[in-house]
Amino acid sequence: MKRSELAFTLLRVPLDLLALLAAGTTAYYARFHPFFTQYRAVIFDLSLEHYLSFLIPISLLWVLVFAIAGLYSTRLKSISNELSRIVLACSASMAVVFAISFFSRVLFDSRFIALAAWLLAIFFVTLARLVIRGLQRSLLRYGIGVHRIALIGETSTGKALMELFSSKARLGFSVVAHFAVFSTSAKETLLKMKKADKIDEIILVDPEATKTMTLALLQFTDTEHLGFRYATDLFASAVGRSHIHTYAGIPIIEVKKTPLDGWGAIYKRFFDIVVSFLLILCTLPIQILVAIALFIEQPGRILFSRYPDGTKSFRVGQEGKPFHYFKFRSMIKDAHKYRFDEAFVKKYGNEREGTPLFKLKDDPRVTRVGKFIRKFSLDEIPEFYLVFIGRMSLVGPRPHLPEEVAQYKPHHKKVLTIKPGITGMAQTSGRAELAFEDEVRLDTYYIEHWSPWLDLYLLMKTPLVVLLKKAY
Repeated sequence: MKRSELAFTLLRVPLDLLALLAAGTTAYYARFHPFFTQYRAVIFDLSLEHYLSFLIPISLLWVLVFAIAGLYSTRLKSISNELSRIVLACSASMAVVFAISFFSRVLFDSRFIALAAWLLAIFFVTLARLVIRGLQRSLLRYGIGVHRIALIGETSTGKALMELFSSKARLGFSVVAHFAVFSTSAKETLLKMKKADKIDEIILVDPEATKTMTLALLQFTDTEHLGFRYATDLFASAVGRSHIHTYAGIPIIEVKKTPLDGWGAIYKRFFDIVVSFLLILCTLPIQILVAIALFIEQPGRILFSRYPDGTKSFRVGQEGKPFHYFKFRSMIKDAHKYRFDEAFVKKYGNEREGTPLFKLKDDPRVTRVGKFIRKFSLDEIPEFYLVFIGRMSLVGPRPHLPEEVAQYKPHHKKVLTIKPGITGMAQTSGRAELAFEDEVRLDTYYIEHWSPWLDLYLLMKTPLVVLLKKAY
């Protein structure tokens, strides 16, 4: 582990303590501020000295709870994961304070201060963590804390990692060497780099590498004190999502396809119903304006829900089951038939040629109003109704046409494990500019690592991507 990472890990402890003390002190002064006392007078006697006498030990207790909650792990977590742990840790810490107060009857009697301290603690600790992350990223620009890595293996996995690390410096990885195999010449080059202090670790990006080469590489990294990581195959990566059952004394391993099972599915459906209903209500004025604009421009249906022959438009949903799909119409009448016109496709070119998908860069079928509503994704607002009735979800892989899904390769069908969504990891990581394989890879990651906090993170990220036209 890099020294800078250890330093930042250690720095979190005093910063959290300062944040907690600041939260508690701010809550105290807020209670005695005229803005609040005019609504509810202070009926207890609590001096600042007496308050600080138990604020300091309680803050230390909170830091201990933070440690138990894993907030001081040396392993860097995603922002959504860390923020969710902060909320849970602060809530658990406050529960401990209430328990102590109930049994000891020695703490102050002010629910306002307790509630304010809890909310402010979440805010101040979160702010401190964001400052630390910002400082770490700033230092990465100067090469401080960057992991200098060598990749072993000529695979699509290695190519994807190289592109990711080069485009997102904030991840803290820099590829300094790349070898097809761990050969004698590669070993000699790595030794020279190690002696010159130009490499920190090695990543084996070939899941199908021979056992002999893998063991030799592992022994080499042990001997030379280099870090070692490797890309797993399907079985190895699935172990972390497995459950062991015993039948007749025989252990049977069940590999979970997604955490979206059981209570996860119940939560996600409840969340979809509530949030989609609120979004339908909030966007009603926009829906009316878009409908009027579409009707004035081209009288007729305002929704794209049927094809020129009158049949319903379908998309493929969970488990490969088709469902009736609709959204605001953004193209000319009978636009769908041009998709199968070879002369038309040849003239304008399919950007997704070689994949199951179809997309024209400057699609002449799109109307003027259609261009505007597509620019801000307003054409997808009716999908809120599809979420509400259960055909789609707010977050998930995008739904594709039956003729597109028919061209899926076996590993592409993983995205059909869950309900399709309005937004998702692929949509917020490049939208239509992503290669289809990258889209599948991101959607597969979402399916295998779903959490409520990941959904919230993607939903909050979506408006930024739509408005700024930039992936974050």
